[in-house]
Amino acid sequence: MMFFSPAEMLRLSIRTGLMLTEAQMIIAMRMMGMAGLWSVRPGENRRMMTEKLVAAQQSGMAASSAMMAGKSATEVAEAALAPVARQTRANVTRLARAPRRKPAKG
Repeated sequence: MMFFSPAEMLRLSIRTGLMLTEAQMIIAMRMMGMAGLWSVRPGENRRMMTEKLVAAQQSGMAASSAMMAGKSATEVAEAALAPVARQTRANVTRLARAPRRKPAKG
């Protein structure tokens, strides 16, 4: 039986919380983009579907590799979180600097 320290659990909780906060920001920007209130690139709706599949696959593979290597429960969870967190961070960065819409001619 493997034990983990409170520091490991705290670190995992903080990383998970940050990823979840970024995910909510992404959802908000994409929803505003669908409503025409936020500038998003063409193909954003298709992209959000395909990237989820890739991140889920990478997450599963990372967790499996960590388990096979005999890592602790927190290390397995952190390995599984890493690909998803990388994708959410990239999405927040990309969506926050979305292309500007041209002003309407009036």
